Amino acid sequence: MPLPSWMNNNRATYRAPVNPMDKATIVSVYPREIDEKKHTIYPGRFIVPAGTSERPGILVVGPSSWWREVDTEQPLLEIPTSAIVVADSVVKDYCNGILGCNMGDAMLGIFYIPGEYNILAIKKSYQHEIDNAVRKQKNWYSALIKLADSLWARSNGNPLVISNDMRMAARELGQHETKDWMKHHHMVEMVRCKACGALKNPLYPVCQTCKAVDDPERAKALGLTFAS
Repeated sequence: MPLPSWMNNNRATYRAPVNPMDKATIVSVYPREIDEKKHTIYPGRFIVPAGTSERPGILVVGPSSWWREVDTEQPLLEIPTSAIVVADSVVKDYCNGILGCNMGDAMLGIFYIPGEYNILAIKKSYQHEIDNAVRKQKNWYSALIKLADSLWARSNGNPLVISNDMRMAARELGQHETKDWMKHHHMVEMVRCKACGALKNPLYPVCQTCKAVDDPERAKALGLTFAS
């Protein structure tokens, strides 16, 4: 009686020898660690250290593989993926969907280069790529700050609409002291409007939802006047 397919050794995944020359280097000037997981390939987890323009974070990657089923009686067929394709996928898949990132001139400061390099070699031969990544990242920071300004105004100062990336962008561009949404954000606790029950920032006396003035004393202290 034949063994079930899951007990058949032919179904086991065995990786062929890897080409030691197939390498690519991911370079990051993003000030946070990047942890990208790809569950359909092996190796499938890629951790890029936080970096700066002076000391970029780097990760050297090799090829990965995935396995295709031919039929239930045949071994799984290994499909190798080159290091360049893996590195390109890590960069694009992580950045795609990040708020404010347009994958063009405004995105996280991360890129890849063919081959294996250390930090000194990258700064010597690819400084222009680092400078370009810094420029794109600053554009992304600016886009996040503009979006934060808009959300802060539209939400009547709701601190929950400001993401950690927005706060990081303000700090990185030196605007953390000029933005209201950066001041004591961890101390602001939303309260219910006395008129309609919607959540609102207690620092603002007017409810954005129903336009009621639920804190006349604070409105007076702020010098606000309203039509009768």
